[in-house]
Amino acid sequence: MGSLVYPRDFQLTDKEKSSICYLSFPDSHSGCLGDTQFSFRMRQCGGQRSLWHGDDRPYNNKAPLALQREPAHYLGYVYFRQVKDSSVKRGYFQKSLVLVSRLPFVRLFQSLLSLIAPEYFEKLVPCLEAVCNEIDQWPAPVPGQTLNLPIMGVVIQVRIPSRVDKLESSPPKQCDQENLLPAPVVLTSVHELDLFRCFRSVLTHVQTLWELMLLGEPLVVLAPSPDVSSELVLALTSCLQPLKFCCDFRPYFTIHDSEFKELTTRTQAPPNVVLGVTNPFFIKTLQHWPHVLRIGEPKMSGDLPKQVKLKKPSRLKTLDTKPGLYTSYTAHLHRDKALLKRLLKGVQKKRPWDAQSALLRRHLLELTQSFIIPLEHYMASLMPLQKSITPWKSPPQICPFRQDDFLRSLEHAGPQLTCILKGDWLGLYRRFFKSPHFDGWYRQRHKEMAQKLEALHLEAICEANIEAWMKDKSEVEVVDLVLKLREKLVRAQGHQLPVKEVTLQRAQLYIDTVIGSLPKDLQAVLCPP
Repeated sequence: MGSLVYPRDFQLTDKEKSSICYLSFPDSHSGCLGDTQFSFRMRQCGGQRSLWHGDDRPYNNKAPLALQREPAHYLGYVYFRQVKDSSVKRGYFQKSLVLVSRLPFVRLFQSLLSLIAPEYFEKLVPCLEAVCNEIDQWPAPVPGQTLNLPIMGVVIQVRIPSRVDKLESSPPKQCDQENLLPAPVVLTSVHELDLFRCFRSVLTHVQTLWELMLLGEPLVVLAPSPDVSSELVLALTSCLQPLKFCCDFRPYFTIHDSEFKELTTRTQAPPNVVLGVTNPFFIKTLQHWPHVLRIGEPKMSGDLPKQVKLKKPSRLKTLDTKPGLYTSYTAHLHRDKALLKRLLKGVQKKRPWDAQSALLRRHLLELTQSFIIPLEHYMASLMPLQKSITPWKSPPQICPFRQDDFLRSLEHAGPQLTCILKGDWLGLYRRFFKSPHFDGWYRQRHKEMAQKLEALHLEAICEANIEAWMKDKSEVEVVDLVLKLREKLVRAQGHQLPVKEVTLQRAQLYIDTVIGSLPKDLQAVLCPP
């Protein structure tokens, strides 16, 4: 395993190679015969990467938060084949093709592997070299753009989502295809999973699981095979969109993992991680975890599969534990029975699964938005008034976030305005304040507001009469202004401040004007030849 790596010049550390080897094969408990596709996520271990990583900012600044490039982890997408073969010593042919990326485009990469892997298993090296040469020609992903990606005589057409997209669950419109031959294979999404299929045996607990995800609670998903574990973990981490999932998650994790000891230690509280496993040994190892979801083999009959029951953690004793959600957590919000009725009706009417998934996704999106909107409103009220921003003083500070003030504001501006679900919303917010997701959301918002303030300050300076200001100022003050303006300009040009192009031009003009008014010796210092 690990015998072929493309591109050939890409350096993986020995530790990373070893992790990829273990993570790209189902462990012996999953009797995966035939072809299986699953994914994993592993920590990067350093090494010379700068060329491969490049500058993530242009992409990350425009991409939805949940689809930004991973800064410190790799995502692995696996196509595994196991078939009986008497010519092999073990009696089975076993091989995996793994695509490693820092982009969470699970739909795109799994579709790509389902085209490449079957060919590769038959033709081996020449096939991979040809495929990698084609992929090398692909354009870089730009949020908001539709890309046509040729591969093995097929063209895959995908649209890269952008932060400014409207949040809907409808597929993108197909773009001009008349000049594309062969007609492209259109993927409706680069990343969305079939949520209904992933959640089919836990539909009665989707809201409880959403709360556990929102609060960043440690959760183990024990599934019969890596495809079930990885899909369920990815579905769980995606159900907070548009919030970025700020905790660690491992769609498929094995006892051979280099972080096994760190994540399973009993000497401290379980870490904020969602762990997908298939080895029943983990029941013993992770008995102290507060939430364990055991999933059985998915049995689909005409109706919904058997729904997993809620059980007390004390019943989690044996390796052959029955399927169930083992937790003593009590949901804060009442269950949405109407949603379950609609989904059940969809099953009876044989509604397509993608329509069922769209229903589920919209429900989770509306739930998350109802929860977040009051926070957004309160946060916006902490922004200083525009009239308090004056050109020659430092911009005013953003007011501190006071949890009690926020909770008081819920009476007249709470989630009840947009959500019919009753329950203990206050209790949910109180617990949310302690979670990594509140921290992640608040930091992101605070950063955006600080950048907005700085941009407004730069605009205020550019609209002021600079000659009048300079009249009674000392050289030290004038030089100080030049340095500060320059620093702001550099940040604005690096897309870190939301300013208009005309403001940038005016700021450059101001800098030139101010430098021109200084003595020649100072000009030489500020503008070295």
